[in-house]
Amino acid sequence: MSVRVIRARPEQAVRLTQIAHAAKSYWGYPARWIELWHNQLTITSAYILAHEVYAAVDDDEADGERTVLGFYALDGAGERLTLEHLWVQPSSFGAGVGRLLFEHAVARARALNGRVLEIESDPHAESFYQHMGAETVGAVTYELEGQPRILPLMEYALRDDTPKAPL
Repeated sequence: MSVRVIRARPEQAVRLTQIAHAAKSYWGYPARWIELWHNQLTITSAYILAHEVYAAVDDDEADGERTVLGFYALDGAGERLTLEHLWVQPSSFGAGVGRLLFEHAVARARALNGRVLEIESDPHAESFYQHMGAETVGAVTYELEGQPRILPLMEYALRDDTPKAPL
């Protein structure tokens, strides 16, 4: 497998959406929750054109086609950027695709002069982001079907002189 990160193209929107849905579903969430998250997990051509969206592709396909293995999206401007999406197809979990995407996102955020990369993480992804060097700085609570859903709020310092959040 020869994986590299490229700028996502609008015609890849359906595939990116499929990856986001498959990755979220992997964690065993009820189908009705996945349906409630449908809009958040749907990547449109317009979204790709309006945001920093990059895809990890496998260039080793025998027929010359590139298989999209995962993607990320950045949002925001200035010192604080947000990692809005980072999804890897479940069959590629553990193959380094997530690390490659995260490292590319960090490099891209630095190139955009960001100082902090904010991440509202799925609870299942918190340990991945911690392993990558992000710190949990708080939590965001939503209500889902009448129950609180607590998501880790994380930050990754993009510059060495970035002030740390008080504990």
